[in-house]
Amino acid sequence: MPRRPSISSFRAFSLDPTAPEPLHRQLYDEIRRAILAGRLAAGSRLPASRELASVTHVSRNTVLSAYEQLLAEGYIQSRAGSGTFVSYTIPDSAVPEPAATSDVPQPHSPRKLSNRGERLAATSFVGVPLMPTANTFRPGLPALDHFPMDIWRRIMDRRLRRASVRMLSYDEPQGYLPLREAIAAHLGAARGARCSASQIMIVNGSQQAIDLVARVLLDEGDEVWLESPGYFAARAAFEAFGARVVPVPVDEQGMEVAKGVERAPHARLAYCTPSHQNPLGVTLSLPRRMALMQWAANNGSWVLEDDNASEYRYSGRPLAALQGIDTSQRVLYAGTFSKVMFSSLRLGYLVLPPDLVKPFVHARELTDRQTPGVIQTVLADFMNEGHFSRHVRRMRTLYASRLDALRDALRKHATGLLELHEAEGGMSRVAMLPDGVDDREAALALAAVNIQALPLSSYVCGEPVRSGLVLGFTGVDEVELENGVRKMSEVLRPLCEAARGA
Repeated sequence: MPRRPSISSFRAFSLDPTAPEPLHRQLYDEIRRAILAGRLAAGSRLPASRELASVTHVSRNTVLSAYEQLLAEGYIQSRAGSGTFVSYTIPDSAVPEPAATSDVPQPHSPRKLSNRGERLAATSFVGVPLMPTANTFRPGLPALDHFPMDIWRRIMDRRLRRASVRMLSYDEPQGYLPLREAIAAHLGAARGARCSASQIMIVNGSQQAIDLVARVLLDEGDEVWLESPGYFAARAAFEAFGARVVPVPVDEQGMEVAKGVERAPHARLAYCTPSHQNPLGVTLSLPRRMALMQWAANNGSWVLEDDNASEYRYSGRPLAALQGIDTSQRVLYAGTFSKVMFSSLRLGYLVLPPDLVKPFVHARELTDRQTPGVIQTVLADFMNEGHFSRHVRRMRTLYASRLDALRDALRKHATGLLELHEAEGGMSRVAMLPDGVDDREAALALAAVNIQALPLSSYVCGEPVRSGLVLGFTGVDEVELENGVRKMSEVLRPLCEAARGA
């Protein structure tokens, strides 16, 4: 038998000792209204008479009198040894009062949101349903089944066993210092970044980093360069703050910096993904990196470098992070552990120029103050004990194998339907569709069979590009990849044939 919900925390708020109506009748009326309005659900356990008397500051006899009347009328039931419960059947004589039929009062006039609230409410940046349970081809999903959960659990158990009162209190908004030190060491060795722990702020994923950058550095109407195609959630965040997004095309060398200068020479910020462009996967060439840095220095502009999935490179020579070659302190560097470790971790970092640390920390205090401290301590141990670097090396090998499996499956089942756009790293690939096929229509058709491939057009904020699908290949094994491609081909073939016959 399902356990009944407990409402032992019920409070009566309208009792007035100065009112002419007796207190027991006031309490009866309040409980009756709560039952009729649904605030006290059928089967809910009511507080014991002594408990309710204590929290309402009335005598126990007052509570007993109210309960007796409710019991007599059939609103509640009493069971010896179990307590008092709301009846499952409301008495026939009960007529709900109009004001008590809903917990939510209806507005007399249309609600008015702020300008930013209106922009947020109107934001729809994907165009297809995002399904948490659909993992096949979901971009950015790591190999969750290969995460070393036993090691993570052991470290967490150890941390909780040794937990002090200090760990349960508020922590520094900038983040746990040993974790920031571990991140600084990792970025220096793996990404050529030049930073200290004092420049790093721990955030809840790279999306919060983007939000904070927009919050602190942008005014309404400021221009922001954004790669097109580029990361749709970044575009949505900037537009929500009232910025004017300026699309900058991407080719085989990455963002066309000269086009950005031509279109918005005095933009306040440039957002880019130089290591593995999102979603095309190309790498920003060294000449364009230098041009971007020169533009930012000359113009007094900022560059937000989103370096997601930079750990996963399968061919070619890696280039250092923009932050590592920035001599003018104009680059803010964002990274995340959610794509490297597991999705629900929601933990990332933002590397800031020294003079921006204080205002960003203050802004963080006004949003959610800090990332959960216990998780930060566990991740610090995970990194300092070498587990993080070993996990990245294992996943790089695994993902290279899964990428090969995706290529093989597409050649076997999707020739003439999908053309893979090659890149040197990352966790997803773009597969181009034949001319005339609407990638949003294709993505919706695939979503109907539980395949989460995103349309390339959702990433576009400027000139249209050829239709394509963004396929994540890291979150499922080789067998599921082949089965997914086979099912995807069955869905896409009629669409492609119809486009060719049009």
